[in-house]
Amino acid sequence: MESKDDTDRFFTLSRESASLFKDRNSKFHAHAFPVKSEEEVKEKLAELRKQYYDARHHCYAYSLGKDGEIFRANDDGEPNHSAGDPILGQIRSFELTNVLIVVVRYFGGTKLGVGGLIQAYRTAANMAIEENEIVEDFERCFLKLHFPYPAMNDVMKLIKNENLEIQSQEMELDCKMDLSFRSSMKDQVIDQLETIDGLEYKLIEEGV
Repeated sequence: MESKDDTDRFFTLSRESASLFKDRNSKFHAHAFPVKSEEEVKEKLAELRKQYYDARHHCYAYSLGKDGEIFRANDDGEPNHSAGDPILGQIRSFELTNVLIVVVRYFGGTKLGVGGLIQAYRTAANMAIEENEIVEDFERCFLKLHFPYPAMNDVMKLIKNENLEIQSQEMELDCKMDLSFRSSMKDQVIDQLETIDGLEYKLIEEGV
C-alpha cells in the first residue's frame, strides 16, 4: 500500500505562463515557471534576457525545496525591495515552491514611485500565477537497481504493490532498473528491497 504520509507534499505550477500588466505606459511582462534547481533558474533567466534584450529591468524571485528553504528576490536596478520582494510575496501567498517568476519592465516615461512599483510587480506576478495551474507534487527518491533475472518477479511485485514509477530498464541476464517514488515511502521500500535475494541498489534522494 502506498504511504499516506503527506510530509513530502508541496504545491507548484504545472507549466510556464505569462501575463502583461500596464501602468502609466510602463509595461510589466510576467513569466512564471515550475523549476527544480538554481541551474534551471539561471537558464530561464538567460532565455528571457535574450528575448527581452532591450528591457532595463528583469526582476525576479524564486523558491525551491519542499518548504521553500532556498529562495531569492532580485530587484535588478529597481529601488530596494520594490520588485523582487513583492514577486516573492506572491509565490508565498499562494504557498508555492519550485517556482520562478520573472517580471520584465519597459519604462513608459512616467515614474511610478516605490509604492507604485511594489503594486505593479505584485500585480504582474499575481496575474502570471492566475494564468497557470497550481498542482500537487511530492519530494521524490530515486533507485538504481541491479539484480539477476530470477529476482524479476519479486521486483515487479514490489513495483506494483508500492506504485513505484519505472524510469528506465534493461532486461538481460543481469537486469538494471531506475525507479522513483515518494520520499515518505523510503523506509518501507528499502525494507522490502532488503528481502530480495541478489539485488543491489543505490538510493538517491531528491536535492542531494
